[in-house]
Amino acid sequence: MAKRLKTFHRPMTDQPTPTDPRQEYTRRVEARLFEAANHFERFRRVGFVRLGFLGLTLLLAGFALYFLSWWWLLIPMLGFIALAPVQQQIQEQRRRCERAATLYQQGLERLDDRWAGRGSTGERFRDFLSGNHPYKEDLDFFGRGSLFELLSAARTQVGEDTLARWLLTPAQREEVLSRQTGVAELRPNLDLREDLALLGEGVHTGSEAQALTAWAAEPVWIFSTGTMWTARVLGGLGVLGLVLWFLGFGLWTLLAAILLGQLFAYRLRQPVQHVTESVDVPGKDLQLLVDVLRRFERESFDSPRLRQLRAELDVEGLAPSEQIARLKRLIELLDSRRNLMFAPLAFIALWQVHCAFAIEQWRQTSGPAVARWLAAVGELEALSSFARYSFEHPHDPFPELVEGEVIFDGEGLGHPLLPESQNVRTDLHLSAHPSVLIVSGSNMSGKSTLLRTIGTNAVLALAGAPVRARSLRLSPLQVGASIRIQDSLQAGASRFYAEITRLRQIVELTDGPLPALFLLDEILHGTNSHDRKIGAEALVRGLIDRRAIGLITTHDLALTQIAEELGSRAANVHFEDHLERGKMTFDYILRPGILQKSNALELMRSVGLDV
Repeated sequence: MAKRLKTFHRPMTDQPTPTDPRQEYTRRVEARLFEAANHFERFRRVGFVRLGFLGLTLLLAGFALYFLSWWWLLIPMLGFIALAPVQQQIQEQRRRCERAATLYQQGLERLDDRWAGRGSTGERFRDFLSGNHPYKEDLDFFGRGSLFELLSAARTQVGEDTLARWLLTPAQREEVLSRQTGVAELRPNLDLREDLALLGEGVHTGSEAQALTAWAAEPVWIFSTGTMWTARVLGGLGVLGLVLWFLGFGLWTLLAAILLGQLFAYRLRQPVQHVTESVDVPGKDLQLLVDVLRRFERESFDSPRLRQLRAELDVEGLAPSEQIARLKRLIELLDSRRNLMFAPLAFIALWQVHCAFAIEQWRQTSGPAVARWLAAVGELEALSSFARYSFEHPHDPFPELVEGEVIFDGEGLGHPLLPESQNVRTDLHLSAHPSVLIVSGSNMSGKSTLLRTIGTNAVLALAGAPVRARSLRLSPLQVGASIRIQDSLQAGASRFYAEITRLRQIVELTDGPLPALFLLDEILHGTNSHDRKIGAEALVRGLIDRRAIGLITTHDLALTQIAEELGSRAANVHFEDHLERGKMTFDYILRPGILQKSNALELMRSVGLDV
């Protein structure tokens, strides 16, 4: 009797998204543009009123020359001035509505597959985690038109970091299911995504999250209460001396106070300088982080994962957004010492010393929680990114996670980066029988795209996102790919050496906690046919003996004999091509068996080669 498999069903994934994304985006574009038009009319009306006040002021000024008091001019002047902030507020509301309309127009562009180059490309993550990652360069995860650009709705750097880490590191089964529930709850919450997208006009990423976390975790400068009060007294004496000097009580009192203060500041120069220099980088662009925190603090959630993340933002005393805002104000006060008008007073009052004390006190009380706050914000933004993708692709289901065997069983698999009109869906099954598929076919027939389709969907599944398929059942897997292998002139490595180095890395994945899903394109292409067949067979046999599953592609039909050697553990499949009027055409349909014909010689003859 076959062993019963234990299956973890995804929660809430069988419920269809209640709103059509195109219809909802179109409705919101029209609504936001209508609101913007209304704000524009209000702006004009207030402008006419202000213009009237200005005209009345000029009229009264003419009468004041002969009949009225000049005090009558205050009434229209005050009206003109008082309406200025009202008009500015209306203008900001109009701009916000226009930006919201643009946001949903960009959503319609994504639905029309016209999104490439218009979002965050994630180029900085090409060296993320490790330069020798087993699949990130092979599956088009970063760069223009990449999976990251399609998915990311993050506003802060920590949100982008979290999303990239999820795409590059498979999660445990329980973690994936937890993320799925969070994505399912966030999917219809367009208002939250709109509010986040409109924060910080013209700004995309917030502060340097890693720098802020590292700074907050550094050892705190411990100073005594006496030292702090001494600084206050000496700073106060300096200000008092300045006041007395202005009142004509002589210069010596001021000079004595300044001398005492500067001698005290000189004793503390090293720790004070360290505080002011170390806070410079993590203190940049904190306002966006404050706004994002404040928006998440207003939300309440139902799913366990989101409630847990929201609970990370619940602390005693001030909310995290207010505490980060306080740090921002302290840094702004510290920077004010550079103002030429304020610098002399700051020097006399020991302003830099006082700010250093206040910043270190903040770090002592709030610093230990910064990493927790940023981690929560990062996860919420990553889940929100998956939720936007899920809303825009309501027919993409969450995968079903299975334990008890190594399996990848997909129906209607497609690549999320290909337009639906060009996406030829594929059914594919990998388990113990067969564990490997040998894919034959000519160049451009679809072999590499198939590998990327399998790998990308596996990564999405184990990151907690929906997949481009009608259905997908899989066990937790570690993806290893050899698709885009390049030689290196600087390293003195040929393409063949680079490929076998990657193959060794994929074999080493089988020693890890998760079974491997290997995707090998044109395996051992850089060597002769004899060595290629022997090497490929030995490599594939070793992988599946270690419970790995996967695909290898080749246009060398000699490699299709590997399936005969491995019996039921391997199977041959192929893509066909057709020569029509001297041009190769492809249908990209995966068929069972070995490719039975080749049009290469016919194509060579069609371009005039004598073969």
